[in-house]
Amino acid sequence: GCVVERKRMEETAIKVKQVSKIYKLYDSPAARLKDALGLSRKGNYREHEALRQVDLEVKKGETIGIIGTNGSGKSTLLKIITGVISPSSGEVEVAGRISALLELDAGFNQEYTGIENVYLQGTMMGFSKEEIAQKMDDILEFADIGDFVKQPVKTYSSGMFVRLAFAVAINIEPEILIVDEALSVGDVFFQSKCYRKFEEFKKMGKTILFVSHDLSSITKYCDRAVLLNKGVKVMEGTPKEAVDRYKMALVEQKEAKRRENTSLWQPKDSGEKWRDHISINPETLEYGDKQAVIVDFAIADETGKLSNVIEKGTRFTIKMKVLFEEDVAEPIFAFTLKNLMGIELTGTNTMVEKQMVDPAKKGDIRTISFTQKMTLQGGEYLL
Repeated sequence: GCVVERKRMEETAIKVKQVSKIYKLYDSPAARLKDALGLSRKGNYREHEALRQVDLEVKKGETIGIIGTNGSGKSTLLKIITGVISPSSGEVEVAGRISALLELDAGFNQEYTGIENVYLQGTMMGFSKEEIAQKMDDILEFADIGDFVKQPVKTYSSGMFVRLAFAVAINIEPEILIVDEALSVGDVFFQSKCYRKFEEFKKMGKTILFVSHDLSSITKYCDRAVLLNKGVKVMEGTPKEAVDRYKMALVEQKEAKRRENTSLWQPKDSGEKWRDHISINPETLEYGDKQAVIVDFAIADETGKLSNVIEKGTRFTIKMKVLFEEDVAEPIFAFTLKNLMGIELTGTNTMVEKQMVDPAKKGDIRTISFTQKMTLQGGEYLL
């Protein structure tokens, strides 16, 4: 029997058993100090459970995706697996050398040059200077940041930083690669290079743990996916099952939030609004002379469900309800998608699309829908 047991352990790359992580939240730095010195009464802090009794087993050669909303415990779990922080209870076993891309500036010294940082990272991972020197050409070629490698890292743009961090992580031949959202920075050419490397790693039978908001890449690259919510493992299954369940959880969350807020803000007709299903920017800019008003709007996925999570490659609809306060002879309806920096990426309007719109009379309410295929990179956008 024991031979079989050892064989099984050899096939497991990462085993997480009943792992919990509790943070103490203090009201002030003084309260934290008192507690550290053992002077305070119990209860001058609140406990926040970032992870609750999470189990996870990753076999060698698997690519596992981890998804969940912000604050669901994804990063905490990765930090515990990589040993950056220790669990409050439970245990973790890791078989193989891990290379992790978590918080990108972790482990980099801002004052050192790029090359010095490569040596620093490599020695932290247990390589000798000679071994790192042998890999240096590959690393620099992959990072492709030119003479900046000789400059202090503090002069780098975030894109260069990611490229160098990724080049190091990928070229020091890890047995286990852990990636947390790092790929969403850097240009498209670099991203495609990283994904090619991913494919290579998979073929070589390496283990990859992958956290991303980009649901389409989870579906494309992962063998299994795990859904976390508020520190609890909700489920694991095929990427498609996990992504579907994640979308449902988002809708449920929005519903709960809406019920919480309904008493505070009762819409005029007290009926449900489309806009309750999406996150509204508290700093929305409204402008115009109110000849017409967009009274409601929504995004729907290809099944018609209202949701602000759309999977890449699927069809989705942006719709708006417009009330005309005055007669308008030739109304034009439009939408724009921007990135988080506010730069316009794409959009269209009824005139560009050569859609004839009938004149509107005062009091008319029109519903306009734009349906198209989602082709943007995974990420968060503004509408």
